[in-house]
Amino acid sequence: MRRRITFVGALFLMIFALLFLQLNDLQIVKASSLAEAPGNYSAIIKAFSTPRGAILTANGQVMAMSVPSSSQYKYQRVYPHGSLYSDVTGYYSLIYGTSGLEDEYNQYLQGKVAAPSSFSQLLTKSYSTDSLVTTLQSKLQQTAYQALGSLKGAVVALNPQTGAVLAMASNPTYNPAPLASPNGTTEEDAWKSYLANPEQPLLNRAISRAYPPGSTFKIVTTSAIFDHDPKLARVNFPPVATIALPQTTHRLHNYAYEVCGGELPVLLAVSCDTGFAQIGLRLGATNLHAEAENFGFNQVPPIDLPGAAASTFPPVSFFSQNLPQLAFSSIGQGDDQATALQMALVGSAIANNGSIMVPHLLSRIISSQDATVESYQPKVWKVATSPSTAAKVTQLMVGVVKNGTATGIALPGIEIAAKTGTAQTTLTRHSNILGQSDNWMVAFAPAQDPKIAVAVVVPKQAGLSANPTGAQYAGPIVKAMIAAALGVKL
Repeated sequence: MRRRITFVGALFLMIFALLFLQLNDLQIVKASSLAEAPGNYSAIIKAFSTPRGAILTANGQVMAMSVPSSSQYKYQRVYPHGSLYSDVTGYYSLIYGTSGLEDEYNQYLQGKVAAPSSFSQLLTKSYSTDSLVTTLQSKLQQTAYQALGSLKGAVVALNPQTGAVLAMASNPTYNPAPLASPNGTTEEDAWKSYLANPEQPLLNRAISRAYPPGSTFKIVTTSAIFDHDPKLARVNFPPVATIALPQTTHRLHNYAYEVCGGELPVLLAVSCDTGFAQIGLRLGATNLHAEAENFGFNQVPPIDLPGAAASTFPPVSFFSQNLPQLAFSSIGQGDDQATALQMALVGSAIANNGSIMVPHLLSRIISSQDATVESYQPKVWKVATSPSTAAKVTQLMVGVVKNGTATGIALPGIEIAAKTGTAQTTLTRHSNILGQSDNWMVAFAPAQDPKIAVAVVVPKQAGLSANPTGAQYAGPIVKAMIAAALGVKL
């Protein structure tokens, strides 16, 4: 009997020890992670019952802030300018969580219990919050949306010397305010409405959607000439409307069968597809692929914003038995895909002596007392090409504005470097039928001391006619952005 009692007693002691260890594990070791776990109702109530730091533009305009609320959550997130900054700020939702900068910098924005500095503060709980100052310029952001108007598309403007994002617009967009409502029904109705909209307002077309870059990719092809086979810059290609493609009976033709040819300055100025296709075939897949990757293709740009997509250029093996596709890839078609952010980085590389700076929205984190907690230091992401090549390509892009397809964006007294682009999407280039196209332009200015690099894409959509260069739709937007950045009245 005594042996049984001893055994039972030992068993209970072991169970008690295990329970004690488990309790300590939950209350001490895992307490923090459990408290912050998604779906923890008490954590959600706490998060929405404390103030949250503001998100500001570089010039101090409030993009997002928390205000006292009469609801059970005590604070509500508000977005004073509605949809103007939504693709950057994202939303802060009780039901759907966080996105954009609200998500990227949540650790700073969320309120924290402040350390007491006096005896009276020991009796009352107070909170401290950090705010996020971004690189966005409110004037440029407003200009981007005004210039887009009713057009579906995206605009990305960068400071090429630092990588700072000066403006980022995606249209159609959405208002984040209903998603931050303390009323669950309001949130759910807004969410369902956004998801049901075929125009996908929640999609950030500036960083998350890639399109064929069309002739804007000729910036990369032109750089590859100087980096891998400079003698191609001096080849005088005979003026033709079409060229034969290897390994096939098909032919590649210029837009509307226009005739073009000549040396590189003329080819780029008029955006001659037949000339650049021949250049691409002579450069070869290995060189063109290497150049594309040097400019950031096949990698996700390291921007501090969730959802960025990689732009793509096919692998060398793809072209081994498919040389016609190399001809198309050299003019930004075929399987080439690029985001507006990527093409802004391509323009920035040329503008910044061949180096691509890390694109960023963070300028600095400031405390509730306006003290700087953390500040961003610009850094190089990739060395795309040499300063010598960048200088040569800059001058060729200046020629596109002075004598080529981008003359419409010229501004008095300002030298602008640019490249237009279209990518036909409703037909093959073997056909003589003209269909809709994705419209592009990449530019920077002033050409010799760039303050802004901008990329605009206006994809195919109802109501737009085919155009040969991209200047018809993307051009006015680019011009408006450069004028606003440099203080020029249109």
